[in-house]
Amino acid sequence: MKYYLIAGEASGDLHASNLMKALKQEDADAQFRFFGGEKMEAVGGTLVKHYRELAYMGFIPVLLHARTILKNMKMCKEDIKAWMPDVVILVDYPGFNLDIAKYVHANKIAKVYYYISPKIWAWKEHRIKNIRRDVDELFSILPFEVKWFGERNYPIHYVGNPCVDAVNGQRTTDNGQRTGKPSIAILAGSRKQEIKDNLYKMLRVASEYKDYELVLAGAPSIDRAYYDQFIPEGVKVRIEFGKTYEILRNASAALVTSGTATLETAIIGTPQVVCYYMRPAWLFKKLRRFLKVKYVSLVNLVCDKEAVRELVAADMNEQNLRQELASILPGGSKRDQMLRDYTEMNRILGGPGASQRAAKKMVQILSNNNE
Repeated sequence: MKYYLIAGEASGDLHASNLMKALKQEDADAQFRFFGGEKMEAVGGTLVKHYRELAYMGFIPVLLHARTILKNMKMCKEDIKAWMPDVVILVDYPGFNLDIAKYVHANKIAKVYYYISPKIWAWKEHRIKNIRRDVDELFSILPFEVKWFGERNYPIHYVGNPCVDAVNGQRTTDNGQRTGKPSIAILAGSRKQEIKDNLYKMLRVASEYKDYELVLAGAPSIDRAYYDQFIPEGVKVRIEFGKTYEILRNASAALVTSGTATLETAIIGTPQVVCYYMRPAWLFKKLRRFLKVKYVSLVNLVCDKEAVRELVAADMNEQNLRQELASILPGGSKRDQMLRDYTEMNRILGGPGASQRAAKKMVQILSNNNE
């Protein structure tokens, strides 16, 4: 069968690539065409557009690049129609992907499957109308979503969390140390705006701990030179690309910008502080009124409690960050409880095999539809 996949950022590229590998095991004749990245390309098939040309975040960046975004959407729609796949598999990235789903459904081109469902339970709940109309099957990676969608009369498939597979599948014998010191991991996000808003404060506070080496996990879509402008004068930090899990495994603690990385950090078992400053800081108070959830990090949402401290908007300041980092380093007051909460979170997520379960279910449903 022919599979057209769309992933709009680095994490989507990773999880989509693992799904593609599993689909090849379930369907020996699988053909792939996709919007994605290097990891998907390595599995095989045709890369139509790289996610670097898609990943715009925030109102102003989206507005400034509106023409490019619309051009990419038009190109994607035309490419799908020309190739006529059996199924279009959308991977997160809802702003772009829901528009594609609408087009594919309206034109009856192919089945539409959503893998890693849009987080409409956080905000924009009204989008469930579009999902009901345009998405044939939804495959969830967060256990609490099953109940949420079920209460809204839209049954979905929980397949487990692919982060478990991604983390367990990337082992290393490298101890990650270059100076002989223990380390603090810095994960400042995968988008330029996140890095701009968070990295300077993260490094300023972390650099106060002279007994620790600072190791920054570089995002694959960001040039090394971009990071340099946000490194405080006199602060030494080692920047590594493509080694995020290795960096986390060998770190005593981590400062992590909210997102999938918070979940990956918890699966690995590294105590963390979630950092998410936004400009202007007062904007979060306005947005809070529209959020339907108590937490912004996936760790806390899965645990249904504040297992990790979230420093968001105005709370993301050096004083709070200094206090929270001290509490999770070895000997800190919150470290042991956080590790216990991680154990419970991993139990809730379930074991490895999410990609395989999703692929098996997808091929099964498609095969039944074709009979």
